[in-house]
Amino acid sequence: MRVTAVLIAACLVLLAIANNIRAQDSPDADKAPDAVLLHEQVVRIPGDPDHPVTLVMTIFTPEGFGPFPLAIMNHGSSGDVPPAQQPRYRLSFSSYYFLSRGYAVALPMMRGYAGSEGHLTSHGCDHLATGIDNAKDIRAAIDYMKQQPYIDGSRILVAGQSFGGWNTLAVGALKIPGVKALVSFAGGMKASSCRDNDKALIEAAGLLGDEVTTPSIWFFGDNDEVFATPVWHAMYDRYVAAGAPAELVAYGRFGINSHNLLGSAEGLPIWTPKLDAFLGRHGLPNKFLYPEYLPQPSPPPSHYADLNDLQALPYLNAVPNGKGMAYYQHFLSQPLPRALAIGVHGAGEASGGFDPILLAMRRCQRITLGCRLYAVDNEVVWTRPTPTPAPTHFANLSDENAVPYLTPSGRLGYEKFLAMVRPRAFAIAPDGGWAASARGLDPVAAAMADCSAKHQNCHLYAVDGDVVWHH
Repeated sequence: MRVTAVLIAACLVLLAIANNIRAQDSPDADKAPDAVLLHEQVVRIPGDPDHPVTLVMTIFTPEGFGPFPLAIMNHGSSGDVPPAQQPRYRLSFSSYYFLSRGYAVALPMMRGYAGSEGHLTSHGCDHLATGIDNAKDIRAAIDYMKQQPYIDGSRILVAGQSFGGWNTLAVGALKIPGVKALVSFAGGMKASSCRDNDKALIEAAGLLGDEVTTPSIWFFGDNDEVFATPVWHAMYDRYVAAGAPAELVAYGRFGINSHNLLGSAEGLPIWTPKLDAFLGRHGLPNKFLYPEYLPQPSPPPSHYADLNDLQALPYLNAVPNGKGMAYYQHFLSQPLPRALAIGVHGAGEASGGFDPILLAMRRCQRITLGCRLYAVDNEVVWTRPTPTPAPTHFANLSDENAVPYLTPSGRLGYEKFLAMVRPRAFAIAPDGGWAASARGLDPVAAAMADCSAKHQNCHLYAVDGDVVWHH
């Protein structure tokens, strides 16, 4: 009979907490898969030859030598920042998606943006003319990429977000050889020189639909703060009524602003299955070939505890002065996506960025052993290394007199078990033997091993806050 309690030095725990409670202002490396950063090129290319300028373009390629199908990804524009000061478009979940499907990805910067020469020409409310101007520069980017030996020029798609989505649709009017599909995420535009941008955009969509024969897919949400639902519905209706082949994915509300669908890993389950199916229907690659380019999927909920049950927390519940509880409450205050990993000596959390699950695990593993995911977004996913039986409700956990086999000294041992912090386990044997274990990497396995070392037919009686004994 013995009690195994792995005690944690308070200083180590407090240091772990102090190291991890901080604002999660992740650098770019935390917002992109490592494989992307290893295969990045920045080139300067000629734009539309009829109006020559030099454009900046970022290129990402997957592992291997190709030839790869090509995805051109076009950026949007922020009206709050002058074009020249806007950052180079490079880290995007859409790019990671195309890389994971085996595409090379090129991200050209529009004229005047992030090092590209020239400036956009104002066409007032003629949004079609603006789109065509930019589409000609996109065509120049495609021509440049077709000359690269690692590109399959017969399998090209063009995609874009917001203003880039509108320019993507305009590419269809140029009928560029090899371009098989267009992908628009919340595509549209607004011009400061136009009094009625909504009317102009709807009319331009109809005119564009009369020119385009390349199939497209449109993604829009109902809480888009840039383009209201009646506007994008009318755009789409006019576009397809004019004869252009297109399909609309109207996915409802997303976050606080569906215009930012591509800015979060949370959006991936919404649009990736639809895009996979669309690409497949049009003969373009859609198989998930390189998982390293996308965030790892969340484990299923384990139903270990309610997300807000502070008493159920393993390890953190023993940190003095409520520091562990405060750390968890800080995690709960973070925006989605988010993840928390807990180990024997501390924890790691992450919110936002490319892969909060991976980042939380890395932060935890820097300071402790036995790190396991506890919560992802709004679900508890924590599981024990050794599976345990489901609760049986044989007796109330605190009823020591209900525990079978125990002698008076064993009941004292059970009282000590009830005072232990989680994770914890209590095992019993028919001859009155028992063992309790708390903390450590695997209290369930430790309790069973300690009991079985001196007794036969040991069984678990209680784990954490549940009785699991089958009488």
